[in-house]
Amino acid sequence: MCNHSGVTTKTEPESPRYKALLQLLSTAETVWNASRTFFARWELSPSQFNVLNLLQDYPGGCTQIELSRLLIMHRSNITGLVDRLEQRGLVQRHDSDTDRRAYLVALTPKGQALLRKILPEYYQAAENIWGNFPGRRTTQLTDDLVRLAANVKSFAQKSATES
Repeated sequence: MCNHSGVTTKTEPESPRYKALLQLLSTAETVWNASRTFFARWELSPSQFNVLNLLQDYPGGCTQIELSRLLIMHRSNITGLVDRLEQRGLVQRHDSDTDRRAYLVALTPKGQALLRKILPEYYQAAENIWGNFPGRRTTQLTDDLVRLAANVKSFAQKSATES
């Protein structure tokens, strides 16, 4: 914990679990920053790419509410992302047949073409990031992260009910 003078003070000894949590957060930030650089050549943010990538699985489109749930993002953030993607002609909004209050967001042919260009490099970059990690270790890490996420979710729910 930092005080106002910039001197770091510790109130608890650093356990291996605490160090692992800090490293996880640091790694996530490093990956996010690297992805910004990666997607910049297509003039996309990582979040814009995530919208495009998700929409390829929904040819009929998704509502912005569905997108926000699937991307774990607030609806107001989705609106801005979709606005920018629509201005570039990568997605389009159209009326929902089932809900007059909602629009469906779908990839345009231009958005599909851009994804076809990006995805091979994206998948290769994802492989390269792992370096010489054996597949068995990455599978174990994935399993551990899934368990950790479940623990965090449970902790957050418990904390919310105690407030």
